[in-house]
Amino acid sequence: VAERVFKIVDPLLEFDAKVEDGDLCHYGDVLAVIRGSARGILTAERTALNFLQRLCGVATASHRYARELEGYKTVVLDTRKTTPGMRILEKMAVKIGGGCNHRIGLFDMILLKDNHVDFAGGIHNAVTRAKEYCKAKGKNLKIELEVRNFDELQQALNEGVDRIMFDNFTPEDTKKAVEIVAGRCETESSGGITYETMLPYAQSGVDFISFGALTHSVKGLDMSFKAC
Repeated sequence: VAERVFKIVDPLLEFDAKVEDGDLCHYGDVLAVIRGSARGILTAERTALNFLQRLCGVATASHRYARELEGYKTVVLDTRKTTPGMRILEKMAVKIGGGCNHRIGLFDMILLKDNHVDFAGGIHNAVTRAKEYCKAKGKNLKIELEVRNFDELQQALNEGVDRIMFDNFTPEDTKKAVEIVAGRCETESSGGITYETMLPYAQSGVDFISFGALTHSVKGLDMSFKAC
């Protein structure tokens, strides 16, 4: 991405990458050397650094989360809580760091959250309308349903959805919910789970944990550009 920025500003600039996407880097490492017109370099410098700092921060956070869950079946997922205009890049950074993408948009999976259920008049109505939509449009989309309690969990199982999201469940309730589901569909935990609190959720056996923090509040890395 940084190379593309420099080339758009001045196609004659030379971008000599010293690392590849996904490489582990340390303080003091040189990521790239750019040669060419000083005007072109200085024009592109800040924009390129902005992308690098932001996306490397996302990838680093994703790597940290995924590494902590090594040995568990649980997969680290991102969300659609991305920076406007940068969703594809931020989701690419999540994957490079070792996480997985939940959805890119509204087109690649149906997620029925609490507001959808409430506006539709209940879980049965919401799921039925989603299935009818897929049939009418000839779409083969998975349907995920967010549940807030064990009563809604049972309703979700009765509707035959592809994945159930446990919203703001405790680790203890998550373990119980996973046992109730018993492999009949995929399971996901979400809602205020952090790096510090995620391990008990992974230990419950849930398939996925989604973290909005991977993209909505990650800290960019400290990088600088120096003349030499």
